[in-house]
Amino acid sequence: MQRFQIRLGEPPHVEGIGVGVHGTASLHDTFRLPDLWQLHLYRYTARLTVDDTVYTVRPGWVSLVPPGTLVRYHYRGRSEHLYAHLRAARTGEPHTLPAVQDAGTRTAALSDQLLRAIGARPRTPARTVAEVWSALWSIAHLPAQDGADGGHPAVAAAVAHIEAHLAEPLTVPGLARAADVSHNHLTRLFRAETGDTVIAYLRRRRMERAGHLLRDTTLPIASVAASVGIGDLQAFNKICRRELGASPRAVRAAARRGPAPG
Repeated sequence: MQRFQIRLGEPPHVEGIGVGVHGTASLHDTFRLPDLWQLHLYRYTARLTVDDTVYTVRPGWVSLVPPGTLVRYHYRGRSEHLYAHLRAARTGEPHTLPAVQDAGTRTAALSDQLLRAIGARPRTPARTVAEVWSALWSIAHLPAQDGADGGHPAVAAAVAHIEAHLAEPLTVPGLARAADVSHNHLTRLFRAETGDTVIAYLRRRRMERAGHLLRDTTLPIASVAASVGIGDLQAFNKICRRELGASPRAVRAAARRGPAPG
């Protein structure tokens, strides 16, 4: 695994940022930015070569490579990613980061940061810089994903897909396709690594997010259910009682009352 050092002691200078769409005219791209860092957050699976090291990037993976680095992509079809091209700070302690890593459960938050940066660019470029700087700090503190923790990349890919698509219908075969492994293989890997079935993990993550939305927002209960992929209110009520210990209304009411006086 390649590693590079970047300094974050002051805001970066963002030269370019946007949503890149590739793989339509050609399934191959080769390029180098002589003076700029390349930050990419991927929404697709492809082969990426950084200098002479080959990686398979998947949805939720991020790459950060320094100026002058030759990168080559081999796409599987239309491929979309978020990107920023930037000049890094020259001050601050250096952070040594993998060239490519999985954002895992932080994918959605990182995507939101970059989308805010992209949207702010035309009118408030200072907001763009702030969001990109924040995203870089987030990337600098991602958990190790290069095998040091013993995790399997297929499980990481499935988890990233779950986090990015909680509001959508999700199935084990669909998650296996996103992780590029068989249904049975993903099931075995998931049980070995997490101690949960894929379905149990998915249900727990949906209800953790639902609990946050019930306690900390005023989003209507029907919208909370839909935002975590449970369109049937009766089913949502049943799962809330089982996983959160109370009905959705009761969970929200308890949060409004606050903790009991000690």
